[in-house]
Amino acid sequence: MFKFTLKNKSYLLIGILLLLSGCGESKSSDSTPDEGTKSTYSELTLKEQETLNTLSTNQVELLDAINLQRSESRDCGSRGVFPAVPELTWNPLLYASALEHVTDLAYSNTFSHDGSGTEYDITGNGQPSKFYERILSNGYSNYYSVGENIAGGQRSLDKAMEAWMASPGHCENIMKSTYTEVGVAIVIKEDSTYQVYWGQNFGSRK
Repeated sequence: MFKFTLKNKSYLLIGILLLLSGCGESKSSDSTPDEGTKSTYSELTLKEQETLNTLSTNQVELLDAINLQRSESRDCGSRGVFPAVPELTWNPLLYASALEHVTDLAYSNTFSHDGSGTEYDITGNGQPSKFYERILSNGYSNYYSVGENIAGGQRSLDKAMEAWMASPGHCENIMKSTYTEVGVAIVIKEDSTYQVYWGQNFGSRK
């Protein structure tokens, strides 16, 4: 059972990946909001909203976008060149933790791997939560490796993936062979800074 209790809405997320090193776990962090501030964004069009809402429930399309990148060798800049790696599979627990965090970011109008510590930070319960705490809280236990990617402002899946693959840290996370599962979520909140928030949670179990 998920601990995440906010009512179902159409959310979408692909963002920063974290890696926790030590004791067989790993963690690293990066974030890629589009440049600019709230004032630089025009209102989302009805078509953009409809497309994002549909995408947020399309596990196949979200998963295919990641596995397409993993299907070939990729140059991740300062992180090095990564060979093609096996496809990831969808995990609903990782999706739940990603959804919890991007919802928090959108509704608290913050942008960080840490939770906001507000009422929207469900796992934090009054304190800023960590990505691995959210993953554990949503039931993904006994893991070997977990990570998180977040992004803000991109209005299409292609743009979100382009931003991540152009960022050495995000690129490395997407190409890591140690991950076997993923969950991706998107949240839209028009009166927030980035309007569209993306999140990916990655993991593999022992």
